[in-house]
Amino acid sequence: MKTILLHVHDDAGQEARLQASLDLARATGGHIVCAQITPLEYFVGTDPFGGMYAVKEVLANLRTQETVERARIEARLATEGVSWDWRQFDGNVVQTLVSYARLADVVVLSQPRRGSDPLTEPIPVVSDVAIHARAPVLSVPAETRSLDVGGKAMVAWGGSYEAAHALRFALPLLRLAGSVHLVEITDETREFPSTAAAEYLSRHGIAAEMREIPHSGRDTGAALLDEASTLGAGYLVMGAYGHSRLREMMLGGVTRKLLGEAPIPLLMAH
Repeated sequence: MKTILLHVHDDAGQEARLQASLDLARATGGHIVCAQITPLEYFVGTDPFGGMYAVKEVLANLRTQETVERARIEARLATEGVSWDWRQFDGNVVQTLVSYARLADVVVLSQPRRGSDPLTEPIPVVSDVAIHARAPVLSVPAETRSLDVGGKAMVAWGGSYEAAHALRFALPLLRLAGSVHLVEITDETREFPSTAAAEYLSRHGIAAEMREIPHSGRDTGAALLDEASTLGAGYLVMGAYGHSRLREMMLGGVTRKLLGEAPIPLLMAH
């Protein structure tokens, strides 16, 4: 993964995103593109006549905060021995990240988190970017202190287009993993079972251990979390939103479950 698009924003997930990007860059010889985006949509209002205006004082304070954050991260990167550059944008965070992801190998974002202070929580953009970007998203929990690239990798396989996209995108990482575990939770016969995914990986020189676990009426997301914990996986590769987001909001879904509760990074693709 040679081009790593890192979302820069002064929040509780920034250190985890930065460290994961550094680990990726070192493991793959990659370059980090730091994308600092001023979310103007949060600071622009409308008047009764349809005009638009910026909340100037709040925006000025944000600019100062961004300058401080940039200086801090640039000083850190200067000592880390990796290739990087800085991009400053104004605009919608999701649209900007999706646009610049077209020439990125991975986008590093934070998993959504419900903390006590909403002002310090990561901007909740990971779902929208994962759905619309043409690159995979690495969703990192705020508590993450490293990305174990050379450890155990777990692939959640369901035979869907989304799962296949995620598997292909993950190849550069899976080649570096100490072991790869294909986990399928189902009671059904699939057109593309985990054996097909294992054969695909083998053609890329990656040996995968398969685990087919009966669904037995269990919550699939919870079962995947249990399996990741049992394996001691360093990260999880998965397809994102195989069902519509509306359906997941109403009925629940695997992506929503994992984004809300996974204690390890998720490499996702739609």
